[in-house]
Amino acid sequence: MASELQSARKTETVFRTENLNIYYGDFLAVRDISIEIPKNKITAFIGPSGCGKSTVLRCFNRLNDLIKSFHLDGKLFYHDQDLYAPEIDPVEVRRQIGMVFQKPNPFPKSIYDNVAFGPRLLGYKGDMDELVERSLKQAALWDDIKDKLKAMGTDLSGGQQQRLCIARAIAVQPDVILMDEPCSALDPISTLKVEDLLQELKEKYTILIVTHNMQQASRASDRTAFFNVEANAKGQRTGYIVEYDRTEVIFQSPKEQATQAYVSGRFG
Repeated sequence: MASELQSARKTETVFRTENLNIYYGDFLAVRDISIEIPKNKITAFIGPSGCGKSTVLRCFNRLNDLIKSFHLDGKLFYHDQDLYAPEIDPVEVRRQIGMVFQKPNPFPKSIYDNVAFGPRLLGYKGDMDELVERSLKQAALWDDIKDKLKAMGTDLSGGQQQRLCIARAIAVQPDVILMDEPCSALDPISTLKVEDLLQELKEKYTILIVTHNMQQASRASDRTAFFNVEANAKGQRTGYIVEYDRTEVIFQSPKEQATQAYVSGRFG
């Protein structure tokens, strides 16, 4: 499967969904998601709380599989391969499609061992020192910590911890990096550093980011999907995509009134 996924990387569209519906038991959490995610771009998911942004994001590396009641219908393709086909190994999916979470979560290990953990687990045979250094440089952290690689990752500042988590994701040489509110726990200076880092990383990786920060989405992303939420007669809330376009269109001349209302701060 790994070779099949690797051989398909040349396509310009990395992910494509067709009428994707996401359920938890009988509850329809997100409906009718049809979207294409381009290669080497930053795509932002924005929208009010409960609209399904993170739920959709976690479908792209099959993290929702860990929830017993989760199931979906419709299609989700990764380089034109059905990501939920029976023969697809979710573990391999998560190696090629990395994840950075909302709260920095370095392991209680040294900085070096945080970055080396994934490659060791996968049986990496190359020069580990070189890989760790390269990953930390790509995460714009090397100059800060190159003399204290044996220090605990948990002793770093919040912004440094998040960049360490990005380095850890990069170290297994993924194709895609998913980021779920990666800056929500960071101060403004650290947030801008991460945003600057994203612009460098997109030269090598495709990036999807969920954010509540409108300024961040407008500054950092190339394309933006605006999600909204609707309630049925039972009060159950289902998310859906209202509009998906180039970021400047979404923020400057959206086609839908709901999008205009959200990005201008009138609701959400």
